[in-house]
Amino acid sequence: ASSATLYEIGFHHFFRGKDAPGGGDHVYIQGHAAPGIYARAYLEGRLDEKHLDNFRFEIDGHGLSSYPHPRLMPEFWEFPTVSMGLGPINSIYHARFNKYHHNRGLDDTSSSRIWCFVGDGEWDEPETQGSISLAAREGLDNLIWVVNCNLQRLDGPVRGNGQIITELEASFRGAGWNVIKVIWGSGWDRLLAKDTEGVLVKIMNETVDGEYQRYKAEDGAYVREHFFGKDPRALKLVEDMTDEEIWALRRGGLDFRKIYAAYKVATELDNGKPTVVLAKTIKGWTLGPDVEGRNATHQIKELTNKQLLDLRATLHLENEIPEDALEGDKEPPYFRPGPDSPEYRYMMERRRELGGSLPKRVVHTVSLPLPPPEVYEEVYAGSGKVEAATTSAFTRLLRNLARVEGFGKHVVPIVPDEARTFGMDSLFRELKIYASRGQLYEPVDHAMLLSYAESQDGQILEEGITEAGSLASWTAAATSYATRGVPMVPFFIFYSMFGFQRVGDLIWAAADA
Repeated sequence: ASSATLYEIGFHHFFRGKDAPGGGDHVYIQGHAAPGIYARAYLEGRLDEKHLDNFRFEIDGHGLSSYPHPRLMPEFWEFPTVSMGLGPINSIYHARFNKYHHNRGLDDTSSSRIWCFVGDGEWDEPETQGSISLAAREGLDNLIWVVNCNLQRLDGPVRGNGQIITELEASFRGAGWNVIKVIWGSGWDRLLAKDTEGVLVKIMNETVDGEYQRYKAEDGAYVREHFFGKDPRALKLVEDMTDEEIWALRRGGLDFRKIYAAYKVATELDNGKPTVVLAKTIKGWTLGPDVEGRNATHQIKELTNKQLLDLRATLHLENEIPEDALEGDKEPPYFRPGPDSPEYRYMMERRRELGGSLPKRVVHTVSLPLPPPEVYEEVYAGSGKVEAATTSAFTRLLRNLARVEGFGKHVVPIVPDEARTFGMDSLFRELKIYASRGQLYEPVDHAMLLSYAESQDGQILEEGITEAGSLASWTAAATSYATRGVPMVPFFIFYSMFGFQRVGDLIWAAADA
């Protein structure tokens, strides 16, 4: 419920589908938002009641996976984003790989964006934080993150004694991102305009997230006393407002006008930087006082019919859903506006204009010419009486594969800072190391045959000491046949099992993708 507005503004106005020019956008949907995405797909007619009844039961193609799983729903989901943290790191390396595609002349990705939805509690995952500096270094202006700051984890506040948005802003600005904050809804604009002494802003900045969470679990009178009441001058700002009007003041991430404005700015910025939108919301928004803003919200799996009646009133669906349909213990009905309704027509028209429904996974079958047998002859022949490491044999094979006409340019060597250990430095001059801005310096070993050679159209992805980043690059390359219609042949070359053991979850996600 907290992220509904964030997604709907995107679906109606910004997320470009697969039929859009340039192949459209790629949207990494937060795992826990899956039920809402299924609900929207049901409204569009992409899913039926049987699918919804079989949520979490993948049966004969008529079930729905609990989270985004391309392996289980290969025509629907595009990216696996669970466990938490996997979507964020994969989105960064996906955006970088799109730049790699473009700079090497393999695909025109200039009009395609990567959107990634992240939870503020997900920020604690190392995979979420670990690569944000790479996005700025690589100039990933094709990347937009939307962080749903509902201030809550599963058990309690994300930063009860602080402010998660302040922390996030500092981290992203320090890493070189554009930061757009959407904290207060339109109803606050009048109050902020009246706040000539900065009293209200001071209270906003000093109130910790644990207090903000408490406010939305109470009522307007409580907010008047405990928030505005912190300073008599702030209290005077709302003296002409009823408790109900104070209660109706929205947070920015729940205001469709504010979110639209933020997304519009994010998509129009042209300064070579990635962008993050920090949107303040309320967990369980509109689901009623028993759910909204509660620590136990995540554990509440089903609403009672009484709670559904209240939600029906909140959503103004009294004419569409009869009251007797929710009497007693009756099974709640599904509701879908008819094909001639203005709601349905608007929703479908917007998606048609933006290039079709999302999420959607489309695989374009493109075959690569297989390397001829002689490519492998050197390896089959062995090294004779001269001892040779398997790594040197592999390097020779990789070199031969990269030289094959029509195939070689699709080979992607991915190395977590161990190329010299493997004897792969012999490939530096020939294939070159990918660098988004080219090589802006003369390397210390420039006069040597095996010098460190970088190029904007380089083939080798030298990732540095990050097995997680390397595997995220491998996933981006390995799924390029589906996301861009360009098949690639990536090699993740890791040093030892110590590094391999650290990326088990990413390996699982790669298999799912």
